[in-house]
Amino acid sequence: MKTKTIELEAIGVIKTPWKTPDNMPIQPTGAKGIKGIIEVFPKFSDGLKGVDGFSHIMLIYQLHLVENTKLEVIPFMDNTPKGIFATRSPKRPNKIGVSIVEIEKLEGNKIHILDVDMMNNSPLLDIKPYFEDFDNRTGTKKGWLTNKQDIDKYHFKSDKRFI
Repeated sequence: MKTKTIELEAIGVIKTPWKTPDNMPIQPTGAKGIKGIIEVFPKFSDGLKGVDGFSHIMLIYQLHLVENTKLEVIPFMDNTPKGIFATRSPKRPNKIGVSIVEIEKLEGNKIHILDVDMMNNSPLLDIKPYFEDFDNRTGTKKGWLTNKQDIDKYHFKSDKRFI
């Protein structure tokens, strides 16, 4: 099967306090209350109509500073190598990140958000509303994370595995 090149156009940029991956949050849980701003490019701003009616949105963005990929990594909360697709490591073949963030307010083409765990100037590929009735699943399998208890004890900041 021939690999097809896919071209995506950024719809905006995500502004955050994180200029380098050193000690930045690696999940929105580790970024509680940290503010950021999504700047949607003017030609896409009409697409924001109705977004302010949601409390949370899903952001799909490019992990633009990731330089290399790995098919096996030692993930956060473990010390045994796992396949990249069984983790949320940024060292992914397609360098795509997904985060659920809280909307603080919408001003024109800017969405002020909370719980930012992405790098400053990350190219924004898409925004989707988070709808609890559709997106919140219960009774799911947790894979290798099944026996991880007391999640609050974990340090939710990046380390050398993510750089």
